[in-house]
Amino acid sequence: MPSSPLFETTTINGLSLPNRFVRSATWEGMASADGKVTPKLTETMVALSEGGVGLIVSGHAYVAKNGQASPYQLGIYDDSLIDGLAAMTAAVHETGGRIVAQLAHAGTFALEKAIGTAPVAVSVFDGLAKTPRAELSTEDIAALQEAYVAAAKRALSAGFDGIQLHSAHGYLLSQFLSPLFNRRTDNFGGAIDNRVRIHTEIIRAIRDAVGDDYPLLVKLNCEDFAEGGLTVEESIEAASAMVDAGLNAIELSGGLLTGGKLSPSRPNINKPEKEAYFQDAARAFKKELSVPLILVGGIRSPEVAERLLTDGTADYFSLSRPLIREPDLVSRWQSGDRSPARCISDNLCFRPGMMGKGIYCVTEERKEA
Repeated sequence: MPSSPLFETTTINGLSLPNRFVRSATWEGMASADGKVTPKLTETMVALSEGGVGLIVSGHAYVAKNGQASPYQLGIYDDSLIDGLAAMTAAVHETGGRIVAQLAHAGTFALEKAIGTAPVAVSVFDGLAKTPRAELSTEDIAALQEAYVAAAKRALSAGFDGIQLHSAHGYLLSQFLSPLFNRRTDNFGGAIDNRVRIHTEIIRAIRDAVGDDYPLLVKLNCEDFAEGGLTVEESIEAASAMVDAGLNAIELSGGLLTGGKLSPSRPNINKPEKEAYFQDAARAFKKELSVPLILVGGIRSPEVAERLLTDGTADYFSLSRPLIREPDLVSRWQSGDRSPARCISDNLCFRPGMMGKGIYCVTEERKEA
């Protein structure tokens, strides 16, 4: 599809992108136990670049040791990790790719076995999936902000082309935004302009540290799809405040790690009508915001992406699970093979990662056996 607008060259805050396809941050389960880059992780990033992905977002990299969410997760919490990260970005750049680092903290969803203590929480109340150590104090929040800024500096030093803050799916920044998790009565709780405060303060501090010309993105829940959770209207208000603070683009997702039928990764995306399941929210965002909008969530065919681009629903399209099975999917579509992604959305790909083998398409492996 050489003439498709999906393959136009565009820019995000000066970063030139060869097409409108983004690899959405995906936990790879390929880092070392302490978060260092491994050859296998670098090979995975290079395969995505060689496969035509316009912009790669790294798997969520934890900015503090107590923010680790999963085993074998990428880290960016210490300067000792920079050399490995730099080797990975250099390998991507050698193939002509672009890669940004996703900065994350798991909050109450942190992996206790990995962090060696109870997790931290925005608020402590009955009904949390895990019993946290304590509610974050204002001093804790200040330290957390410093951790994000330090991680952003490491990303810049390591050669990443930009950074993305992970504020979706119920991780820590998402917990601040969500009234389901945020029951605070101080300046970081209550109305949405308080719940977004940690984001705007982090964004401004990162801007001071890395300059105005470094791409800064956020991955954001359009809503939590849970009773008492973040709504579309509040999410748009929060996004507007982030843009005013210096944000360059928004990747729109939704749902919580707590699961359910409206979880971030829905099963059985097997026909166009099931694709792009956050598109209605995306239209609402586009009406209110001027920055580029990246849409994730069940996109499986170029026709759907073209329609959403043409009608102004979104500017870029993020893929996660399809690129696990087909890292060269974007090149396949560009070459003229417009058949849908072969991913069947069974989520089996993440199981090997929990066992230290790294994620891969189990369904494809069974097919080849």
